[in-house]
Amino acid sequence: MSRVLNVLFLCTGNSARSILAEAAINNLAISRGKFRGYSAGSHPKGEVNPYALALLQRSQIATEGLRSKSWDEFSTPGAPPLDFVFTVCDQAAGEQCPFWPGQPMTAHWGMPDPAAIEGSDIDKMRAFADTFMVLRRRIELFASLPFDKLDRMALQTSVSNIARQ
Repeated sequence: MSRVLNVLFLCTGNSARSILAEAAINNLAISRGKFRGYSAGSHPKGEVNPYALALLQRSQIATEGLRSKSWDEFSTPGAPPLDFVFTVCDQAAGEQCPFWPGQPMTAHWGMPDPAAIEGSDIDKMRAFADTFMVLRRRIELFASLPFDKLDRMALQTSVSNIARQ
């Protein structure tokens, strides 16, 4: 890859899963310098879930600049050109997404919402840790793809299949 590729992670509320994915892709050694991650939501909650922030801080992953924001920010002039857009929750997969300039590659990496878990703090922390582990693994698989050896169709198939692994 000759340039850093921009990756947008989408979820309805942009407070947990998409935030965790944004932080992971920007901070994991395998993806750092290859990708620039962003996150957004169709109906952002306006704040990052405190369990997501706590997990990232415990994992020594930077949280500065993380915020819950609308996906509208990425469909306007001057927005970063997107190379990939991944939905990470079931609701966003069925929603009508905005037009993304440049026709980025898309895939659905849906998973359960850790913020919906009811129970003790330990139950909630475990749900966030499990979600982060799955997202991190998917990002590692994505970052290890041989981008220079795959045509667009093969790359699309590969990024779509990551959610099944």
